[in-house]
Amino acid sequence: MAAAATSRAPGKDDTTHKLHFRMINEQQVDDICMDVFYKPHTITLLTATVLSLMYFAFTRDDEDLDNNLRVGVVVVVSFFLVISVLAFPNGPFTRPHPAIWRMVFGLSVLYFLFLVFVIFLNWDQVKTLMYWLDPNLRYATREADIMEYAVNCTVITQERILSHFDIFAFGHFAGWAMKALLIRSYGLCWTISITWELTELFFMHLLPNFAECWWDQVILDILLCNGGGIWLGMTACRFLEMRTYRWASFKEIHTTTGKLKRVVLQFTPASWTYVRWFDPKSSFQRLAGIYLFMILWQLTELNTFFLKHIFVFQASHPLSWCRLILVGAITAPTVRQYYAYLTDTQCKRFGTQCWVFGAIAFLEALACVKYGQDLFSKTQIRYVLLWLLCLALITLLCLYGMVWYEQNKMTSISVQCDDCDGGGAGDSGGFILDDDKGQKDEEPSKSLQPSKQKKASGRNRFVNGPGGKRQ
Repeated sequence: MAAAATSRAPGKDDTTHKLHFRMINEQQVDDICMDVFYKPHTITLLTATVLSLMYFAFTRDDEDLDNNLRVGVVVVVSFFLVISVLAFPNGPFTRPHPAIWRMVFGLSVLYFLFLVFVIFLNWDQVKTLMYWLDPNLRYATREADIMEYAVNCTVITQERILSHFDIFAFGHFAGWAMKALLIRSYGLCWTISITWELTELFFMHLLPNFAECWWDQVILDILLCNGGGIWLGMTACRFLEMRTYRWASFKEIHTTTGKLKRVVLQFTPASWTYVRWFDPKSSFQRLAGIYLFMILWQLTELNTFFLKHIFVFQASHPLSWCRLILVGAITAPTVRQYYAYLTDTQCKRFGTQCWVFGAIAFLEALACVKYGQDLFSKTQIRYVLLWLLCLALITLLCLYGMVWYEQNKMTSISVQCDDCDGGGAGDSGGFILDDDKGQKDEEPSKSLQPSKQKKASGRNRFVNGPGGKRQ
């Protein structure tokens, strides 16, 4: 019996694996700065829930059947989010508050269940559901039915170029800045950007709005919107990497200005992880995981355009931009969890948000295929096969290039380190090396441990002054 009990006892490796999984799935908040916002208020929440249900049950007019259904759906979603705050994991982030990320996870679960429900409806039922959500969708038209694309591409005027800088161009730019903040790799961002433009070329026989003039696609999209957004996002990443994340307790700040500043800084990251997707000794499994990540990213982008084309709603409709906001919020913890799974050898499981995101992407694609049979019947197989081939080759070439770059980078750094060691301490001539230079030389050695937080340089500044607590 004792031997059996010993064999069932968790080993040290199992405990380590569970700890690493908890770090990405249920991040804890240490050294609480504002206690009142982090103390559990379950009894208060239960009381407010019961009282609000009593109010809705006995005070509102329930004669209107349609209004009853709408209010019922809203209340069900609201109270499911309450349960999400109480029961669901925080995910890898804790700012501005863990409850927000629990609700994001709750919304992703609701969206996943909604897609499962939709899969089992027929087309007439789907249209009835959409018209119930918004009666104006009965008269909705596709942009492709009322607009022309890639017309008179040889006519390039200042007025025509300026007309392309609209709200959608700004959204395109901001979207890529956010993607760069999430991915934190120039190589991956540019690979996804270029392959997406190729995706548009191969699928424009199905989606006419993918047809663009060469100068629109190359100059405005790839160089200005994509490139500018990637540069801005990566610049923000480097700024956040160089900061010192020391957080003073709210009670230790005695000035009104300091307290207000601390409240604003609550909406900034609590820490910043130095991200390194590639390693000179990256395993095949790691490279395959990065390749799958880029393919899944392309699928998610394609779903956006196929959904609004098949179910007939425009990009400005709430169904479109609400989905974009939700998917964007879900993507943040998903990328962090997937990165930890690929790069941390102690992490043996996907995070729950990562799992739900993958299921949502495939369910959206399944819904498009089921309800877009008329559209996909026009598919030209050779274009799809060429797209898959080009996507595979370009992605693999970019992966090879990025691994080659990392290998040469490490080789040059090791040579520099050997030269420094050979010169001895006297070579410095009594100088103290600049902290920023030391920071740059320090990065490659620390990047061998991608899950560790990057140290701050001497140029970094304290957020709340000395004496703060690290969180």
